[in-house]
Amino acid sequence: MKTLYPEIQPFQSFFLETGSPHRVYVEQSGNAAGIPVIFLHGGPCSGTKPDHRRFFNPAQYHIILFDQRACGLSIPFGELDGNTTQHLLADMESIRQHLGIDQWLVFGGSWGGGFGLAVRPATY
Repeated sequence: MKTLYPEIQPFQSFFLETGSPHRVYVEQSGNAAGIPVIFLHGGPCSGTKPDHRRFFNPAQYHIILFDQRACGLSIPFGELDGNTTQHLLADMESIRQHLGIDQWLVFGGSWGGGFGLAVRPATY
């Protein structure tokens, strides 16, 4: 049986503007001064869930969840135009820069695990 950390709420959420019709939902929870970790959800058209925050100790980690383009709360839902792995990587980089994070841990499951392999190790 898995043991997860207690339920927590985000301390901030926002939509990242991408310069395209896509607006990416981003949320932060845990310790804003902690070790930054970004969670990459499965897909397609899935999205983050409140339980995804529970993989990380909220006292130690700055937990960043985002719904990849066309997934979850990101809009427009299901849109394939302008939605490639390169676009998703660019969104992650924009999130990192927007939040002023130099380096972070990358954690993903299912498609998110495969997607995480495309992330440049020199930056993350």
